[in-house]
Amino acid sequence: MSTVNPIAFPNIEMISNQACLLSFCQVISETTSNYIAQVTQHLKSLDGILDLVPSYTTLLVVFDDDHYDRFVICKTIRETIEAINPNDFALEDHREVVIPVYYGPEVGPDIQDVGEHCQLSMEEVIKRHSETTYRAYAIGFTPGFAFLGNTPKELHVPRKITPRLKVPIGSVALAENQTAVYPSVTPGGWQIIGRTPVQLVDWGSENLALIAMGDSVRFEPISRDEFLVLGGQLDGF
Repeated sequence: MSTVNPIAFPNIEMISNQACLLSFCQVISETTSNYIAQVTQHLKSLDGILDLVPSYTTLLVVFDDDHYDRFVICKTIRETIEAINPNDFALEDHREVVIPVYYGPEVGPDIQDVGEHCQLSMEEVIKRHSETTYRAYAIGFTPGFAFLGNTPKELHVPRKITPRLKVPIGSVALAENQTAVYPSVTPGGWQIIGRTPVQLVDWGSENLALIAMGDSVRFEPISRDEFLVLGGQLDGF
């Protein structure tokens, strides 16, 4: 008996002579995320694919235009997706990544503001943030930056009105229904509640980033001393 793929076949839009955008649907869900992760893995194995950037409901495919023209890349993508068992992505096993975090005003200058906005004590903010298991729905903004959802409703906070020009590496932050870790020093407008000593990007690794799309992520509170022992830095703001 044939099975029916619950996700619509993606629309393929050429956006340059070396890139196309696959749009799967408008609904953000674990099912959509699993499917995009599965498609990403299959396309990654093809010759001539230079980069793949998965997001909530889309997948950007960058390819070698000496290897493919626009017609061949569309045909190759369609054939690759059609060969995927529609049940596989529902059964896909992803890793669980545990990230140690030192929470507090020293490294999380917005944690008290988050508590006031959410009418929670600092201890309650930490408890709710660290007791939730998150899913990596998208990778982008900078290499290794994973958009993790969904945060508990009690922790939904807006982005900062004025973004910071410099957010220290390892900063753990909240924005609306998402949480994330800044893998490098960049500007940013999320509410920062802590910092991890863990490096999220390894430029010498084949996989580059610690967190991949579809992974489960948990945050584990650690003390100031544990943070320092693990190589954490208190400066940066």
